Amino acid sequence: MRIGLALLCFAYVLSQFYRTFLAVLTGPLAEDIGAGPEDLALASGLWFLVFAAMQVPVGSALDRVGPRRTAAVLLLVGGAGGALVFAVAQAPWHVSLAMALLGVGCAPVLMAAYYIFARVYPPALFASLAAAVLGIGTLGNLFAAMPVTAAAETIGWRATMWVLAGISALTALGIGVLVTDPPPAEQGAGGSFLDLFRIPALWLVFPIAIANYAPAAGVRGLWIGPYLREVYGAAPATVGWAATAMGLAMIAGSFAYGPADRWFGTRKWVIFTGNAGALLALVALILLPPMGTWSTTALFALLGFCAASYPLVMAHGRAFVPDHLAGRGVALLNLLAIGTVGLTQVASGRLYSPGMTPPEAAFQPVLLLYAGLLALALAIYLLARDRTD
Repeated sequence: MRIGLALLCFAYVLSQFYRTFLAVLTGPLAEDIGAGPEDLALASGLWFLVFAAMQVPVGSALDRVGPRRTAAVLLLVGGAGGALVFAVAQAPWHVSLAMALLGVGCAPVLMAAYYIFARVYPPALFASLAAAVLGIGTLGNLFAAMPVTAAAETIGWRATMWVLAGISALTALGIGVLVTDPPPAEQGAGGSFLDLFRIPALWLVFPIAIANYAPAAGVRGLWIGPYLREVYGAAPATVGWAATAMGLAMIAGSFAYGPADRWFGTRKWVIFTGNAGALLALVALILLPPMGTWSTTALFALLGFCAASYPLVMAHGRAFVPDHLAGRGVALLNLLAIGTVGLTQVASGRLYSPGMTPPEAAFQPVLLLYAGLLALALAIYLLARDRTD
């Protein structure tokens, strides 16, 4: 079980990598195949939208056939296959197709690990275990920053994607061999996603599940690069370091949130306070004048740290879900979180207004989208019922 979970954790590293690596390839992709920020916003959004749509079949598959086959098959077909399509891309729409396939491949890996945690380990440990996987997996953010920048400059972005296709295939095969499925739930594998909507307490957790991840994922996955280049004229290496700093902050935030519900005896107020901090970072980016590359990077890092509440939000929602719906429950919460990232990424590409003066004004509609969404979610979440295990 531990070796299998380690492989699922590594697969989640790949998932985090694939959702964020476009931010540091915007330059090479623009030069080689003519893909601009709007094209890459669409491609990034498709990754998240396909990933989110896959949560419905993934949730059912986890409850019916188990995490081993679900994760292995989809990662092999979508993960390795998507990386191969990316490696041979000749036009922006090829990148969009590749990102959609990668969304299919990455869709089950985190939920497979969370399903095992929900079914095998004590409920009180769910948030800490979920945060540990998320924190380790977020190393993919770091690999998608300076290492990808260096690899693209050394062997080219196409060769880099061929290597990643091979790594994805080997990881999928390892999962198929080494992951152990938990025993069936005592109540059987019945029920459906509709049963989850009959749980009143979940309705007030849904808004924060929808909004908590989108701002950090959107900024780290795409907008940090264009923002620093256009506002400050930052070089690729500087963008890589800034993306690394935000990635490190997201890792630190994940580990900080994990045991916080046990430290403070509450999930709701830890989640609320942290996301309020993320909202303040967004408001500062919108209202304050440019303060320099590293001061702005510090605000991006603050956003990443405070918005890393995803595992605790999952634990809050999971606390209201019965065991026989565990797979569907974590998948539904994941669908809401990732689906919102996809929708906001696509919308952000349309809100982005290049050529404006001052240059930071081009990004203010994007930041306002994230801030408004988070503010609305926090207002509704105030009514949610707190629950710990």
